Amino acid sequence: MNDNHLDNSFSSAKRFHKKVNNAPTVEELCSGLRNGNRSMLAQAITLIESNADHHFKKAQDLLQQILPFSGNSVRIGITGVPGAGKSTFIDSFGMYLCEQGIKVAVLAVDPSSKRSGGSILGDKTRMEHLSRSKMAFIRPSPTGGKLGGVHRKTKESIALCEAAGYEVIIVETVGVGQSEVMVRDMVDFFMLLVLTGAGDELQGMKKGIMELADAIVVNKADGDNEAFARKTKDEYNRILHFLQPSTTGWETRAYVCSSLYNKGIEEIWKTMERFIHETTQTGVFEERRRKQTKDWMHALITDQLQLQFYAHEKIKELLPQLEKAVVEGDQPVTSAVDLLFKNFYEKK
Repeated sequence: MNDNHLDNSFSSAKRFHKKVNNAPTVEELCSGLRNGNRSMLAQAITLIESNADHHFKKAQDLLQQILPFSGNSVRIGITGVPGAGKSTFIDSFGMYLCEQGIKVAVLAVDPSSKRSGGSILGDKTRMEHLSRSKMAFIRPSPTGGKLGGVHRKTKESIALCEAAGYEVIIVETVGVGQSEVMVRDMVDFFMLLVLTGAGDELQGMKKGIMELADAIVVNKADGDNEAFARKTKDEYNRILHFLQPSTTGWETRAYVCSSLYNKGIEEIWKTMERFIHETTQTGVFEERRRKQTKDWMHALITDQLQLQFYAHEKIKELLPQLEKAVVEGDQPVTSAVDLLFKNFYEKK
């Protein structure tokens, strides 16, 4: 091996080391986002998802810079019963939009194990067509086994995607309980994906989840199942007639589609466009956006309070002792919490 080859290898190693250890600056991230650089967008989302103290200020600086470029998208929440085919639907729906020249970002709030901390980040493999499109960006985000913080971080990810020029942002929920309510509060249009056999399915479906939806879509309406799907759609429409609509002035309806054969996808998009137009005309759209911004602010306040509380030196010292005392029954929970807050507010 000659000296020139050694020099080149050494230079390459230095460049690689610099690249790994020198994260992009806020200005570089902002510029990359504005130029539609997907790698920079992924790094920006990783930054805002980080729980490290030293990343927090940098993340907030970035959000401050990109905020004027956010807000120009249609935000769609999608949830569904197990087996309803959410990922297949999003793959088909997203590709339809990309073919219309619309840039699509998918933020999948992914379930994580409370015991192991593991996360199933398989959305890119399930959305095989959309994941290959240059018009699309897919980001699975593990929740860490808890919903706290998901609201703020997903809202911030939405803002980053908007600044990067994505015109439709799809937020896919884990489909369990409280996550639907949180996603409903951060999107413009919320869709519930279901299967045929509404009679049986409704036995286990909470009325509250149906009342969150702006549309209910019966998926897998193809082949021998198509007739059953249309019957299920009619059943849902009869039920929806008696429920409180999620959005003032909008009538929630049920539709059918086949994600596998791309049937009904265009009608669903046209329904969403009509929803945006009508709610914009009545002022409901802008009012919902204002509420989303206020909720974002309160979520950030909660996160910062938690961060400051658990980072407090006295709290870190006292908490293990008080946890032990509470668990062993030596001290009431209320007095332990009271003591912690007294120490938290005590002047240093």
